[in-house]
Amino acid sequence: MRLAFYAPMKSPDHPVPSGDRRMARLLQKALKRAGHEVTLASEFRSFEGKGDPARQEALRMEGEAEAARLIEKWRAEPENMPEGWFTYHLYHKAPDWIGPVVARTLGIPYFVAEASHAPKRAKGPWAMGYEAAEKAIRDAQRIFHMTRLDGECLAPLAKYADTLVYLPPFLDTDAFDAEAIPVDIAPEILAAGGAADKHTLLSVAMMRHGDKLQSYQALALSLTHLARSDWQLLVIGDGEAEAEVRECLKPLGPCVAYLGRRALEELPAWYSAADLYVWPAVNEAYGMAFLEAGASGLPVVACRLRGVPDVVREDETGLLVSPEDPMAFAGAIESLLGDAKRRAGMSAAARNFVRQERTLDHAAAILKVEIGRGAA
Repeated sequence: MRLAFYAPMKSPDHPVPSGDRRMARLLQKALKRAGHEVTLASEFRSFEGKGDPARQEALRMEGEAEAARLIEKWRAEPENMPEGWFTYHLYHKAPDWIGPVVARTLGIPYFVAEASHAPKRAKGPWAMGYEAAEKAIRDAQRIFHMTRLDGECLAPLAKYADTLVYLPPFLDTDAFDAEAIPVDIAPEILAAGGAADKHTLLSVAMMRHGDKLQSYQALALSLTHLARSDWQLLVIGDGEAEAEVRECLKPLGPCVAYLGRRALEELPAWYSAADLYVWPAVNEAYGMAFLEAGASGLPVVACRLRGVPDVVREDETGLLVSPEDPMAFAGAIESLLGDAKRRAGMSAAARNFVRQERTLDHAAAILKVEIGRGAA
C-alpha cells in the first residue's frame, strides 16, 4: 500500500534530534518493512506550545491550505495518490489539520499512532487543538497506542473494538548493533573526572528546561539519600539547561562525571559498561533510552510513570518506584548495587525482552496485519 506519512509535532526530517523525531523515523522503517511504500506527505508543523488561539487559528488555515494543495496534486497525478494516510503523534498542541481532510476527500483509510487524548484540555487555551485532535482520532480506522495508559484514554474514541491496537515502543536493534562504535571507556571516564573502581550509574538525557530538568532535579535529590559511597554517576547529554543541571547535581560533588553529548553509535558501549541505568522520567511518554539500556543488558531504576512500565518490566528488567519517593529511588539503587546476582538476572531479562518483544520486526508485523485489516 502507498502510505502518506505525516508527523504534525515534528517531521522525521527535522534538523533537531529528539526522541519524537527518532520514533517517527522508526515508524517509517517499520511501515516499509511491513511492505508499504512510505512517502513523507508534508513537513508542516502544527505545534503551538503557548496556548495562543490566534496562532492556532493561523496554523489551522495553513494546514487546511496544505491539505488542499496535496489533494490537487494527487488528483492531477492519480498514479502517485496514496492508498492510506498515517499520522504519528497528534494531540491538542499538535493537531492534524491535514490528514483527515485528505483521507476523507480521497476516500482512503486514515491511521494514527501515538495520539493523546486529554479531556481536561476540552476547555482553555488549546480547546481548538483538542477538538481537532479528538475528531481526527475518531475518524481513524486504526489507532495505534504505544502505551497502555494512552490506550485507556483513547478507548472512548475508537469506532469499534478492534480500532484500538497496542503498538508498544520499539527499537531497531539490528542498527543499534551494526552501527555501534567501540569506545575505550576507562580513559574517557578518568578524563571526565570519574573513577575506575566504583559502581557506575548512567543517565543519558538532553539538558532541556521543563521535564528533562525536573528529572535531573529528582535524580539529584534521590542520589543524596544513598548511604554507600562506592558509586559514580556518568551523565551523557547537553543542552540549554546545562548550567541548571550542573547546579542541581553539584551537592553530589566528585561522584558526578559529565561526558557531554555522544553520538548514538557510541551509546551501546556506555550502556554495556555501566552497572545501572537511572532516570526518573518525569512526564516522559515512555523513554527510548530505557529500550537502549535494555538492548545492552543494562538494568534500570526509574519511576512508575506514564509509559515507563511499557518499556521496563517491573522487578524483571528493572525496579520502578513512586515518583514522590526519592528515598525509595535511592533504596532501589542500593538494593541492586548490593546484589550482583540479581543485576545479572535483570541484565539477561532486559536483553531478551527488548530483543524479542520490542524490535522493528515485531512492530512491522503488527502494522502489516492491522493496516491490512483497517484498509479492508
